[in-house]
Amino acid sequence: MLLAVCISASLLSCGNHSGGASSVNGSDEGGSETFAASDTNNNGSTVLPEGKNHILVAYFSCTGTTKALAEYAADILSADIYEIVPEVPYTEEDLAYYTDCRADKEQNDPAARPAISGTLEHAEQYDAVILGYPIWHGQAPRIISTFLESYDFSGKTILPFCTSHSSGIGSSADNLHAAAPGANWLDGKRFASGTSKDEIKSWLDGIEGSIFHAPVNNEIGNFDFEKKTVLLNSGYEMPIMGLGTYSLDDEECYNSVTALLESGGRLIDTAYMYGNEKAVGRAIRDSGVPREEIFVITKLYPGEQFAEPEKAIDDALRKLDIGYIDMMLLHHPGENDVKAYLAMERAVADGKIHSLGLSNWYVKELKDFLPQVNITPALVQNEIHPYYQENDVIPYIQSLGIVVQGWYPFGGRGHTQELLGDSVISDIAKSHGVTSAQVILRWNLQKGVVVIPGSSNPEHIKENLDLFGFELTSDEMSRINALDRNEKHDWY
Repeated sequence: MLLAVCISASLLSCGNHSGGASSVNGSDEGGSETFAASDTNNNGSTVLPEGKNHILVAYFSCTGTTKALAEYAADILSADIYEIVPEVPYTEEDLAYYTDCRADKEQNDPAARPAISGTLEHAEQYDAVILGYPIWHGQAPRIISTFLESYDFSGKTILPFCTSHSSGIGSSADNLHAAAPGANWLDGKRFASGTSKDEIKSWLDGIEGSIFHAPVNNEIGNFDFEKKTVLLNSGYEMPIMGLGTYSLDDEECYNSVTALLESGGRLIDTAYMYGNEKAVGRAIRDSGVPREEIFVITKLYPGEQFAEPEKAIDDALRKLDIGYIDMMLLHHPGENDVKAYLAMERAVADGKIHSLGLSNWYVKELKDFLPQVNITPALVQNEIHPYYQENDVIPYIQSLGIVVQGWYPFGGRGHTQELLGDSVISDIAKSHGVTSAQVILRWNLQKGVVVIPGSSNPEHIKENLDLFGFELTSDEMSRINALDRNEKHDWY
């Protein structure tokens, strides 16, 4: 959807947004410096991934009234912001109404289209644009029509709001419909000078359609145990439990993924090195489950894949044959890992991949790696189980707004029976009437760690998803935490 916000003020100033949202194609007050839309956001991350809702706040302002409200909206919605800057700035004389000034002439001429300085790059990425303008002689300034006619808003949603001392939004928004006839226009609203940020938030929250609702600041990374998902920093939701396919060969993998999907699971982890991407894709295509309900993670491996990442990404897409990859990880650090990650960033911009992540990256590795890339990883996947808990690493990763996922939740090869038979875990399982495996997985979830246990047994796969009928007490969590041996079971 495309959201255009019509902000009507007597006069609005043209200035750069310097708050929490990213600024695209704006200028300093009265200036003409432009910024490439969507090159980076305020965290230095690119903002091009397709398949998620993107909101743009676009505004025209000459005295600052509309600018302030546009910045409120952009900050509330974590949206990009774009200032509509006239190629020929308006002077005080131009705005001396009823003196046959420039503004009078333009507003009296329906065909007037004042030129805009610069362009909005990647306009197609936005689903919603909040377009702010003042009311001039009861209408939007003609430069708003210039903006709307400069891009294709077909199929997008436009929500207008205006700023004005007295005039309502009136027919100003309706008269703009012809400039974007293929858009879905919502009813707009007038705001007076001095409108507070809370008032803008209440307005946005009250608009039907969650795209306009202010995100909860602490929502990213927090597990929703009712929906059984977590919101990633990339804007996508990911299931918090699923299936790991390591060591599952072709038919075994196909049958395991099928069992997961039949049991209601929707998260699948695979990798180039597992040799089963084709089986994962085939099971998904044969399942009848809508593609958008399934979240697939795969990985690039160091060596040839890191050296030729574009080819490796296309190979993964071809093998999976499911349209797009929900998340791609680097399997572990190695030569050309930054090169490979930057290639994945470009694949995000192309819509081939939705989210990015890393596997087997720890504190030092992250501190070295993150300054060299643009998109903050949405996930880090490491070995985590009661005998190797990473209690210093998990909080650090989560503090960066990155979700943690654990592999080898049952201890891995040669250690599973020992861990499942641990007396502490067995005792806790008995008290809840569940299995030791379910206790371990629930312990992970309550620590904020996504779980992807591997299994080829349909009953175990179903059991590993049944984690929400009980909750571990703080004492039980502490007892499991006390089992930590710092005992890593694989070399990664």
